[in-house]
Amino acid sequence: MHEENLMLPKARIPFGTWGSSYFPAWQTSALAEVNIGQFAGEAMNRIMGIRGVSNREIEYLVIGSTVPWHWKFWNAPLVASCMGHRVPGYHVEQACATGLQAVLLGGAEIQSGAHEVVGVLTFDRTSDSPVGVFPERRAHQRTVPIADVWDNFGFDPATGKAMIAAAGKSARKYKLDRREVDELAFYRHQQYFEAKESGFLDRVLVPLDILNVSGRPLGRIDDDLGVRPLSRDAMRAMAELDTCVTSGTQTHASDGMATLLVTTKDRVPDFSPRPEIDIQFVAKTEVRTDPSLMPEAPALAVQKLLSTSGLSMADMAVVKNHNPFAVNDAIFSQLLDYD
Repeated sequence: MHEENLMLPKARIPFGTWGSSYFPAWQTSALAEVNIGQFAGEAMNRIMGIRGVSNREIEYLVIGSTVPWHWKFWNAPLVASCMGHRVPGYHVEQACATGLQAVLLGGAEIQSGAHEVVGVLTFDRTSDSPVGVFPERRAHQRTVPIADVWDNFGFDPATGKAMIAAAGKSARKYKLDRREVDELAFYRHQQYFEAKESGFLDRVLVPLDILNVSGRPLGRIDDDLGVRPLSRDAMRAMAELDTCVTSGTQTHASDGMATLLVTTKDRVPDFSPRPEIDIQFVAKTEVRTDPSLMPEAPALAVQKLLSTSGLSMADMAVVKNHNPFAVNDAIFSQLLDYD
């Protein structure tokens, strides 16, 4: 696209300056036992070193996480200290799509001219999420405890329902067929294992070692523990937890981190092994749907985005949808007439 049509014309993501940990399911790895902010800062430093980027080049940090973690009050200074370079920055959280918002905010820092090189770092640990106790003078209990991950998954205060109810309600609204949703989930599993076997994931995922406070090994994070092959028959045999929703057609909670750089167009050759690949910020939008209909929101947002940008789905080489439930992808396919 012409530069004047870009959302953030000055900002670029230099190709190849990214990486992430593996994402083991909750309580399956040594990540369940560490301070995730400390791990993420040290892991970012390791990944950028592998990519040939000195942490001294990073002028600013945009950090994203959702689940509270020990010393989160000190998030940016702590993470920067664990990187070995006390660079300024701030923290953002939005539950779903925190990572995307963090990258966009990194681009905005470049566009404003405030910085030339911004590191974006996102992470979460769902394992052993904290339990908070809140004074509640309007309730007879007087104090109300909340387990951050599971109580929020299980109760939306705007509707009184669990997250999973949104998937079921949306499936009924769009008259989805259970077999179609199972097939989508089966296909996603196939895509994952094919990418893994081809070596494609090795270009992004970085094995990382976990040490305890004494410097002794706690474990090596080198696999997406919890992701296992499923057959069509196994998918069909799973109990339906809500309309078109089974344990096999929703993602599991996991622990991990991911990072990338955002910089100016002129600085891309300083960092990227393939500077000729020009990764731009084209456009964004957001949509709020009716209560308990979150699975349709990404598709409605894309519809709006296409109408304002002049692009079509035929222009897209790769599409990534927000799909905690396979129902989301089925609705996207239906609304966008896209396979």
